Amino acid sequence: MTPLENCAESFAADLALARGLSPKTVEAYGRDVRAFLEFLAARGKTAPEALVRADVADHVGAMRAKGRKASTRARAFVAVREFLAYLASTRATAHDLSEGLEAPKKNLVLPRVLDEATTLKILQAADGSDPRDLRDRAMLEFLYGCGLRVSELCGLELQDVVADAGVVRCRGKGSKERIVPIGVPAATALTRYLASARESFSRGNTAERRIFLTRLGRPFTRMGVFKMLRERAAAAGVDAHAVSPHVLRHCFATDLLAHGADIRAIQEMLGHASIATTQVYTHVDRARLDAVHRTYHPRAEFPPEGAVGGSDAGK
Repeated sequence: MTPLENCAESFAADLALARGLSPKTVEAYGRDVRAFLEFLAARGKTAPEALVRADVADHVGAMRAKGRKASTRARAFVAVREFLAYLASTRATAHDLSEGLEAPKKNLVLPRVLDEATTLKILQAADGSDPRDLRDRAMLEFLYGCGLRVSELCGLELQDVVADAGVVRCRGKGSKERIVPIGVPAATALTRYLASARESFSRGNTAERRIFLTRLGRPFTRMGVFKMLRERAAAAGVDAHAVSPHVLRHCFATDLLAHGADIRAIQEMLGHASIATTQVYTHVDRARLDAVHRTYHPRAEFPPEGAVGGSDAGK
């Protein structure tokens, strides 16, 4: 193992133990750092003291030449920057080689969302009274009404719902907990499911604490939720490929924003560490407004007479 590979292993341990990052985050950082080390090895560099600042920029440039997405390059840069900072903190390098380098700019990708009528059609596709309908309706209401990630939905336990307070406790990325309000439709759907349907799925297993269970009495997996949602979307006449649990989470945020919710409150409910992550929904909402204006305003396609730059300008 080369000196840099030894440093990379120590770096991964530091992320997990000292900084408490989730296993998936540590794995992602490790993947990007290993790619950087492979790039350096091709240049004959296997020791920290051989690194120079240009190596970082050249690595990102090589990724661009290979057609890597801007978001992928930006993520890799963050991992490499953290690794270089770690090398400096452990005195493996004389100073932090990432200082002064600017991260690649990510292209703004707007989240895919559904209009409210389409979302409602999907929810209503589970309007029946049999146990499966009651369960699926509660799951859909929690995805859309609480903005939960699919992993958070799958992990919900009976004690996580505080009915009297109208809130649910969920565990997000990095095992961080947050409290999210439960709206009336979601609360009603959950009450009906727990009262009339869950026992048929749990099969009397009182040791099972997860709320949402499959027909085999096991907690739902991510793929199980995807399958259920797409079946319900297809039944509602909605393109199943345009729908996912995360799309319903995006709908939660954009619909709240469209109805006047504060962006900071939405950030808290989504569990975003940075407001910058949440602000993408302001662009989605603005795009909706632009679309409405272009569709319905009689002069949306034409500048007003006498406008600056028109034929009458300056008269």
